[in-house]
Amino acid sequence: MTSFFSGKKIFITGHTGFKGSWLCLLLEHLGAKIIGYSLPPPTTLNLYELAHVADFFTSYTADIRDSERLASAMQESKPEIVFHLAAQSLVRNSYKNPVETYSTNIMGTVHLLEAVRKCASVKAVVVVTTDKCYENQEWVWGYRENDRLGGFDPYSNSKACAELVTAAYRYSYFNPQMHMEHGVAIATARAGNVIGGGDWATDRLLPDILRALLAEEVIRIRNPHALRPWQHVLEPLSGYLLLAQRLYEDGPSFSEEWNFGPLDSDTKTVEWITQRICCLWGDAARYEIDKGGHPHEAHHLKLDCSKAMTKLGWRPRWSLDKALQSTIEWIEAYRENGDLQKACMEQIKAYISTK
Repeated sequence: MTSFFSGKKIFITGHTGFKGSWLCLLLEHLGAKIIGYSLPPPTTLNLYELAHVADFFTSYTADIRDSERLASAMQESKPEIVFHLAAQSLVRNSYKNPVETYSTNIMGTVHLLEAVRKCASVKAVVVVTTDKCYENQEWVWGYRENDRLGGFDPYSNSKACAELVTAAYRYSYFNPQMHMEHGVAIATARAGNVIGGGDWATDRLLPDILRALLAEEVIRIRNPHALRPWQHVLEPLSGYLLLAQRLYEDGPSFSEEWNFGPLDSDTKTVEWITQRICCLWGDAARYEIDKGGHPHEAHHLKLDCSKAMTKLGWRPRWSLDKALQSTIEWIEAYRENGDLQKACMEQIKAYISTK
């Protein structure tokens, strides 16, 4: 990563979430001027507060569905680059709260793009969706950016809709062929399952495993054979930053959809992940299969990231094993009441220095 972001004004929606907090810390390390817009942290325990992320900037505590407040915040802060991460991001929660999921993930994206239309300072926008936006065919090979969108559950489907909304705005208002007139470049970023210190979400594999370990309870896993593209949270974030830089410098060439996932060798099953964490944790760790009824979730899901590797020059830096080790190291710092902001910054420096 270069000094490109030093001094740049960056507007981040969803900055109080797990991925948003890590993005703020990463951009702080790179010298950016950050403006956050989000609801309060989604869980009682959360990275945003544990790592004192708010120390670095001021932010707006507001809902992405409040279009007037969002537009006002963006016009007041005059950012050059926007990262849109605000979302209802859990599959199982989307079954329980479909209206909230659709209104947040679809209309929230509409409101974000409308705010961009009204803000003359913005030059680059990265809308973050998910690998689950594809119409899942249970293929053993990775999905490419031009594969069909879909989504079985409300979360996945709403993210596919967010992709379509972004594409419509891109071609209606921010057409790459007319970039000289409007000066705005917009892309979407699709990443897989991210792991790392500070994720306390419910019904998500790594947080559920770590909660059980901290409580000295047996780990219960739902879909042991489900295959997912696991990666440390810093991996897709580095891709988002590189994409934003390319949009800023040469918008028409990069205003597209992009996958950011691990190498095929790091696409593993839920049970493999669980076994590896148990090994890293020690003899006290145990797990069992939860055979109860559960909502549908994809069994096979992989991404083909050839485009990002070829056109952006992006590459994963950490193996899955390194990502798991880093997560356990962070949890150990938490157990010992360590300085978690320092723990995050040390991992960010280690990641950036990895070739």
